Amino acid sequence: MKPWDCFQRAIPLEPLIQEHLPETGIDLTITVRFGDVGPYGVVYFASYFRYCHQGIEEFLNHYGLAPQEVLKNQTEGFGLPIVSAACDFLKPLGHGEKLRLMVSLSSIRNKSLCLDFTFYRLGEQDLVARGNATMVAIGADWRSRTIPERIRMAVSKKDS
Repeated sequence: MKPWDCFQRAIPLEPLIQEHLPETGIDLTITVRFGDVGPYGVVYFASYFRYCHQGIEEFLNHYGLAPQEVLKNQTEGFGLPIVSAACDFLKPLGHGEKLRLMVSLSSIRNKSLCLDFTFYRLGEQDLVARGNATMVAIGADWRSRTIPERIRMAVSKKDS
């Protein structure tokens, strides 16, 4: 078995536990830096994925989970790598602009969770970009495993 084989098997075969959890999410503000734009003066596609990862870390922090203990936890022998990510770029953003990133849990399964990302210019309603990421829990042996219950409970909490 190759290490990445766990990713193909974990996602489609496992039953859905919860789906569409719009109450579980966060907002953060991001300033587009000079290094985030490409030669055309607009946010370079890879920058959106960096923003998404920043959103994942803030999402975990918001729910009381330290990213360094969730994304790769050597003590407990598990990790939560991103195995699938996508982003649609709908409108250009340039250097110095501020954007609002909303991160929400869209579904959680036994071995995986999915996050949605929506990007808006700060103070505006028009969608600038949208994306998603799927994370699969793995053990030290790189095989998919059940998401630890403490993580499942934390990220499934509804915000009041």
